[in-house]
Amino acid sequence: MLRIFSWNVNGLRAVIRKGALTRFIDECQPDILCLQETKAKQGQAEIDLPEYEELWNSAKRPGYAGTAIFTKIKPLSVRYDLPTEVEFADQFGDPLTEGRVLTAEFEKFFLVSVYTPNSKNALERLGLREKIWDPEFLKYLKLLEETKPVVVCGDFNAAHEEVDIARPKTNHHSAGFTDEERQGITNLITAGFIDTFRFLNPDSVRYTWWSHWGHARENNVGWRIDYFFISKSLEKNLKSAEIYENILGSDHCPVSIELEF
Repeated sequence: MLRIFSWNVNGLRAVIRKGALTRFIDECQPDILCLQETKAKQGQAEIDLPEYEELWNSAKRPGYAGTAIFTKIKPLSVRYDLPTEVEFADQFGDPLTEGRVLTAEFEKFFLVSVYTPNSKNALERLGLREKIWDPEFLKYLKLLEETKPVVVCGDFNAAHEEVDIARPKTNHHSAGFTDEERQGITNLITAGFIDTFRFLNPDSVRYTWWSHWGHARENNVGWRIDYFFISKSLEKNLKSAEIYENILGSDHCPVSIELEF
């Protein structure tokens, strides 16, 4: 059984300093761990995990965004960012320089860790999400799928359905729950990717992110914005999909899947 975890750590150095990463690794024993929002370059965070190979895609801007993969299984190849020639021309920065996509190729599948750009409170980046990022990212996943199945995980910065957010009625025009962002998730599913947690838990109300405001986590006023999607051809291999609300250290909690080959 292969256990793959994903966690937006919202600053890897802070999670390490709190002791949260070590506790998490000891408790969950992931075979592969995908991280988002690392906010660090390799060597800036003191990590003592000799059994894992470290793969990093850090942002050019210090202390910002970034993805990483820690794996006990040696990858066949590693790819960075999106292979696109599209000009983002984003006044808030170019997502292709922010370390938002990291891909590891294994024998049976590609594994993609993604940290999707946030649309921002005033929705300044919504157009980028809808018109460029989401379509280009899906195109990339389908390109990978031409070679072998795909597992993609991370912070998609969007709750898909009303069941995925504690207060849907008051958030329809909020970043992370606009029609445009939700359509991006729908497009993934329409293209054949399975939302693993929802597939195995169709009626479950669980969240992966909570605001720092208003005691949101204590009151479980959350959003499910962290996902594992898999190619349809891996449906037979999927054995579990889980959310770990009890694991602290970030404003997000880890999520996981188990695959059997």
